[in-house]
Amino acid sequence: MHVNRLLPFVLAVIFTFGLPVHSSAFAASKDKEKQSKRTKVVIKSNKNPKSVRVTVTRSNEPAAPARPSLASALGMRGQHDELNLKSSVAMVVNQDTKEVYFEKNSSVSLPIASITKLMTAMVVLDSKLPLDESLVINADDVNSYRSSRLAGGTVLTREEALLLSLMSSENRAAYTLGRNYPGGMKAFINAMNRKASELGMDHSRFTDPTGLMSENVASAEDLTRLLNAAYQYKMIREFSTWPDLTMMIAKRPQKFLNTNRLVRAGDMNIGLQKTGFINAAGKCLVMQARVNNTPLLLVFLDSVGTQSRFADAVRVRDWYERMPEGTQAIRRLM
Repeated sequence: MHVNRLLPFVLAVIFTFGLPVHSSAFAASKDKEKQSKRTKVVIKSNKNPKSVRVTVTRSNEPAAPARPSLASALGMRGQHDELNLKSSVAMVVNQDTKEVYFEKNSSVSLPIASITKLMTAMVVLDSKLPLDESLVINADDVNSYRSSRLAGGTVLTREEALLLSLMSSENRAAYTLGRNYPGGMKAFINAMNRKASELGMDHSRFTDPTGLMSENVASAEDLTRLLNAAYQYKMIREFSTWPDLTMMIAKRPQKFLNTNRLVRAGDMNIGLQKTGFINAAGKCLVMQARVNNTPLLLVFLDSVGTQSRFADAVRVRDWYERMPEGTQAIRRLM
């Protein structure tokens, strides 16, 4: 399996840079830059070599409030729906029949954050570029995202960059994949938008391979098409599926109690998942999961709170399990 083959590389990254490799369901929710409370500065003099420790303390002034998400600015946050979801946008589609069983603000184009990396991965794999080719994290990659486990000069293969992009939502890895595309970043972005057009994602636009730019937008309906297409790639399924939900439930079981039983990710048989977060997008999640032996495409955008997007997936699962046989779909995707 690709993941097992690449684990030594991932472990090397951990021990080299002292940062954990996060899974896909947590990675995007931690895309915001973290600043160190203390900084050590070494000052050397030719005459009297010495080092001076300088402590930089954060200001006690309250931080400026984060900008509201676009969905919130449009008045979509907090809208009531029959499932009492905490996400401003949601959609549930039968993957086989393309029948829509639930939708909430599904036609509005919104920032999608690191969900972008599913498109990035598809464009890379479509290119047929050698996966064992060595790529180097250069100054452009470093400048694309200031906080990363991949320091400038790091050498990794294209396959390893894909692994870190999907499993850990590593932004420098995603950026270097685009930069090393034939024709450079501009050609890569063009390929992303061309792929979106081929998939019928008529309300989507891509401007960078990481999702850090709020100009990367798509509707929930378009994201079901993206998710379905990404699911066809074995490597994306392998690199995107990680037991994040199981880990989360184990840490906070009270958040996921339903009808006096603990909800387990295994019940959903998750085939692919990707999270994302920037202020403009809010907490996002796309997931392919099998419920009642039916493959479902689930989209949740602009969810309130770190865990609520996962709780929304659980609510949808329980609702779908209780759905009477013969329930008519709302519509069918064209």
